Amino acid sequence: MPVLALLSAVLVAGFEQFVQWRYGPMGIVGLLLLTIGLKAKSPLCSSIGAVVLALMVAGPAL
Repeated sequence: MPVLALLSAVLVAGFEQFVQWRYGPMGIVGLLLLTIGLKAKSPLCSSIGAVVLALMVAGPAL
């Protein structure tokens, strides 16, 4: 079980670093809002996070 928790933590940290590298601080904000909304079962918070991420992905690459 500790190996699974460690692997999960490394995977999440790696994904967060990728999002920040690719989409900057707004990508992290969107990911954070989405995660908090899902854990708190808040449709408004998770929807805002999903919209922010969708706009970051669909927007023009600079």
